[in-house]
Amino acid sequence: MTDTTLPIPDAELETSGLYCPEPIMMLHNKVREMASGDLLRVVATDPATTRDVPKFCAFLGHTLELSHETPEQFLYYIRIS
Repeated sequence: MTDTTLPIPDAELETSGLYCPEPIMMLHNKVREMASGDLLRVVATDPATTRDVPKFCAFLGHTLELSHETPEQFLYYIRIS
């Protein structure tokens, strides 16, 4: 079942099953492909992303619009600067 309260992203990055530093390395590469103003949804299972994704956004000037945690995964919605 899809949660309709979550925003519709322009792109998605699936990093489930990967561990630090791979999700952030993939995120860095994906952001380079996107345009300013796009919304990226990142799906992760690594708990380290709860620390790494916000720091990544702050350091590079992207906006972490929403983070959402379920028992199975972590979801991040990042507005590309």
